[in-house]
Amino acid sequence: MERRTIGATALGVGAVGLGCMPMSWAYTASQQEGESSLKAVHAAMDAGVSLLDTADMYGPFTNELLVGRVLRTRRADAFVSTKVGLLVGEQHIVANGRPSYVRRACDASLRRLQTDVIDLYQLHRVDPEVPIEETWGAMAELVAAGKVRALGLCAVGARGSRRTGNALHTATIRQLERAQQVFPVTCVQAELSVWAAEALEDLLPWCAARGVGFMAAMPLGNGFLTGTLTPGQGFEPDDIRARHPRFTAEMMAANQPIVAGLRRVAGRHDSTAAQIALAWVLAQGPQVVPVPGAKKQRWTVENAAAADVRLSDADLAEIAALPRARGSWD
Repeated sequence: MERRTIGATALGVGAVGLGCMPMSWAYTASQQEGESSLKAVHAAMDAGVSLLDTADMYGPFTNELLVGRVLRTRRADAFVSTKVGLLVGEQHIVANGRPSYVRRACDASLRRLQTDVIDLYQLHRVDPEVPIEETWGAMAELVAAGKVRALGLCAVGARGSRRTGNALHTATIRQLERAQQVFPVTCVQAELSVWAAEALEDLLPWCAARGVGFMAAMPLGNGFLTGTLTPGQGFEPDDIRARHPRFTAEMMAANQPIVAGLRRVAGRHDSTAAQIALAWVLAQGPQVVPVPGAKKQRWTVENAAAADVRLSDADLAEIAALPRARGSWD
C-alpha cells in the first residue's frame, strides 16, 4: 500500500487507515463481536493498513482494549491513534480538558492499549470551560515524557461553521492556531467525504499550508456511500444513524443519485462505490488519510484496496458534479 506522512514528521502510515469505533460503539450493537472484529483488524493490517484510530470513550474503554489485543503481537506494524477529552455519562457526553484528567487518561489508555507509547494523541473535543492552552500544554508534557509521539485535534470539522465577509478562519481554526502557539499540531481529524466536503473550503487548506496532516473521518458517509444501505431499512436505537437527518427513509431515497454516480465511476475501475468514495478522499491531497470505520473483515480488506484506485480528472469532475447531499443537522 502507498505510504503517507502524518504532518511534518517522519511518522508514515498506510494511505488508508482503519476507524475502529464501529467495533464497539455507535453502530449496530447487535453486530459487534470481539473475535470477528479482531480478525477484521488483522486482515486490514495484512493488506497494508497501519493507522488504527480509536478513543477512550468508545465503549467506553472497550475499543482500546480490543486494539490492545492486536498491539500485543503486532505493535511494530501499527500506528496507534487514540483520543482524550470526552467522558461518557449516564445521560450526556461531556468534555473534560483539565490537565490533571488528561494525564490520568493517557496512563489509562497506555494500559488498555498494552503499549509504552501512543503515536498520535488527539484532543477529542475542546473543553469550553478550560482554555485550550492548558489542555494542550498538558498533552505536550506527555510528549516530553515519552508517552506520546505527536498531538492532534479531533472532530473539528466544518459542519455547522459559517464564513462571513472576508473572515478566512472559523472558530475551529482559531483554536488550532492557539494550540500551535503551545506545541505543534501534527494532525487534524475531521469529517470529509463526497457528501460532506465542507473541510475543503478552509480547514484542509489551512492544514496543507502548514504541513499539518489530515485524517478524514467518516469518509464513507456513515456507510451511506458504500451503496449497501436501503432507504427505510431502519437502524437500532443505539445506532447514531437512527437520529441522523440524512438517514431518514426520505433523505436516503433522495440521496441515492450520489451513490448511483459513484457506482458509474466504479464500473470504469472495476471497483465498488465505497472504493471510489475513498479514492476521492485520497485525491484531495497527499497529506490526507481516510479512516473508514468498519467491523467486518470483508469491508476492511475492500477499503484497504481503495489505495490502489487512481481517479482521472474526468472521474473527479463527474463526482464534483453530483447533486449536493440533502438532509442537514442545521
